[in-house]
Amino acid sequence: MAKRPVLVAMDLEGVLVPEVWISVAEKTGIPELRLTTRDISDYDQLMKHRLGILHEHRLSLRDIQDVIDTMEPLPGALEYMDWLRERYQNVILSDTFYEFASPFMRKLGWPTLFCNSLQVAGDGQVVGYRMRLQDGKRHATLGFKQLNFDVVAMGDSYNDTAMLAEADLGILFRPSDNVRREFPQFPVAMEYRTVIDLIQEFAAR
Repeated sequence: MAKRPVLVAMDLEGVLVPEVWISVAEKTGIPELRLTTRDISDYDQLMKHRLGILHEHRLSLRDIQDVIDTMEPLPGALEYMDWLRERYQNVILSDTFYEFASPFMRKLGWPTLFCNSLQVAGDGQVVGYRMRLQDGKRHATLGFKQLNFDVVAMGDSYNDTAMLAEADLGILFRPSDNVRREFPQFPVAMEYRTVIDLIQEFAAR
């Protein structure tokens, strides 16, 4: 029987690019914005926290986009993506927002991205967000498997673990100590070279 094709699904922030909210916190001097899904597993709770801070400090979407425009992919991410796209189907599954992601997608060579959308008022204030689908990363992984792909998934945070659990191979990439401790069933990669080795080993089975 022919082997099934391999598809690699990846988170974005913390895996291919820096964490947007941490960069915004550093640029604006608002430490409360440093919290991410590495710290708070409830995404709705985390986003309400962020939106409240944006409102309090009158930060607009443009303010955040100005920070994003200065950010670059993580060292080695471009080379990794070049290696990946020559060999396997791949997609980015992220809880970020299309309004944030375009500069990153351009710098990464416009990979396929499934993510969410922001609700923005006429004055540019971010007033809410719209999830494309609840638990979308897990549902996408299940869908790819139903399409007869063998799925490798890679992420770094609590909100990636359901995707990793559904994948044929789940990889934690540079996770926080608490995520690594709570999910010991997933192999950990601290460098892209390790990710490549894990993917090749999986594909060769």
